Amino acid sequence: MEAFGATFAIFFSAVFTNNILLTNYLGMCSFLGASREIKTATGLGTAVIFVMTATSALNWIVYHAILVPLKLEYLRFIVFIIVIAAFVQIVEMIIERVSDRLYIALGIFLPLITVNCAILGATLFMVIREYTFAAGVAYGLGGGVGWTLAIIAMAGIRQSMTKARVPKGLEGAGITLIIAGIMALAFMGFNGMIR
Repeated sequence: MEAFGATFAIFFSAVFTNNILLTNYLGMCSFLGASREIKTATGLGTAVIFVMTATSALNWIVYHAILVPLKLEYLRFIVFIIVIAAFVQIVEMIIERVSDRLYIALGIFLPLITVNCAILGATLFMVIREYTFAAGVAYGLGGGVGWTLAIIAMAGIRQSMTKARVPKGLEGAGITLIIAGIMALAFMGFNGMIR
């Protein structure tokens, strides 16, 4: 039961207190680019959850079952990126077959999941922090959920901002970055609750 509590704490921490996007600033490019509509943000967020969770599990296995025993830890960046790229290809094929509209709406951002530093960052944090398999998967799932919550919240704010009067100099990227900063401050308010 104690192990479950620790695993849940890691999940909760990854979603809120150590949100990979808003406290570590990883994955900002697709966050800012794909957060114009809630539907697109939800689709991309779902893909990020799937890829981050699956690659955290696979990369943990590859690292501990292959790289460490063979003393090839120095190859972890290359191997982790290969695993991530393979999974993104699978997700891209699934989305293309299931929803053409979502596939077109995601555009260039779907292949960019491969180089989304949040996904690689989650895997590297998992290795650096020496998580167990269950804790690593919980961290990957929590990181994906936290990233998705942040992008959906940003999309909702940006959609409602289309009717707002924004000063001319802040239109577009300016107001988006200010909103992202305020969201980051809100999530950082959770810091210290669970480490």
